[in-house]
Amino acid sequence: MDPGVDDALAMILALRSPELKVEVITVVSGNIQLELCVKNALQVLDLLKIDDVPVSVGASRPLKRETVNASGVHGSDGLGGLNRFIKPDGTKRYPDPTGKPSSIPAVEHILDLVDRLRQDVSIISTGPLTNIAQAIIEDSKTMRKVGKLIIMGGAFSVSGNVTPVAEFNAYADPDAVQVVLDSGIRPLTYVGLDVTQKVRLYRDQLHRQGNKTKISQFVKDCTEFYMDFHKENDGFDGCYLHDPLAVGVAIQPDIVKTQDLYVQVETSSRITMGMTIADFRPRCTDRPNTSVCVDVNADRFMSMFFQRILV
Repeated sequence: MDPGVDDALAMILALRSPELKVEVITVVSGNIQLELCVKNALQVLDLLKIDDVPVSVGASRPLKRETVNASGVHGSDGLGGLNRFIKPDGTKRYPDPTGKPSSIPAVEHILDLVDRLRQDVSIISTGPLTNIAQAIIEDSKTMRKVGKLIIMGGAFSVSGNVTPVAEFNAYADPDAVQVVLDSGIRPLTYVGLDVTQKVRLYRDQLHRQGNKTKISQFVKDCTEFYMDFHKENDGFDGCYLHDPLAVGVAIQPDIVKTQDLYVQVETSSRITMGMTIADFRPRCTDRPNTSVCVDVNADRFMSMFFQRILV
């Protein structure tokens, strides 16, 4: 992941879901530069008082391209500008995290877990796919042993969110997307904008539902900037829950409807870079290489989100 406001919410959901045992958080550059993504992952673990989940440092840049970020969406720190929140005594509401990242690099951590746990391990990707692609390049045979690979990314029958046709994670490193699509990993599930834009957290809803715990306060604080962006640019006073939905799919796969499709990504066009192209034609002669989420039970997911995060 590349925390990122919605990545942070996805972390909280995963760590508060008894169906999942989080083995490692691997971090990649994306929404913000790598060092801040690492800090933000450690910040969430501190907030949850969790000290036994390692944060492993991954790629600081895409496989072949210049780095892009989404600080205009997530704030200059990636978490909506947490440093602006000060307690009455003048101290930070969110002090710097006390934890340190793991000494084991992300790719090594991924390959070790997949090799040991095989079908029992799932990878949930909520950032650019650079770390996963690097692991495939290093040892594709081991990576094909993974139980599940669930990816938040892509826009298949809807517009993109960084260009008219490209979703951010795919746009940030399309070459990594192509490596993953060509890897032979199965099952591979894409949780794209087609479904993530159907799950929205509204500001008034958050303030009605939220109580006065540290977690609910954090959710209100870190989403404020994020919601302001969507209000100004997308016309609703709230935010999309892109990354939490990918975690939701890992917890309850039937929360979404999927379609097995053949998917490729644009890696060479100036205009359509990062576009994920799914062949929906009945006569498609290429074998499906991924399952694409095409619909979601939004009410059921939101119920899960509120029950597990705002407690």
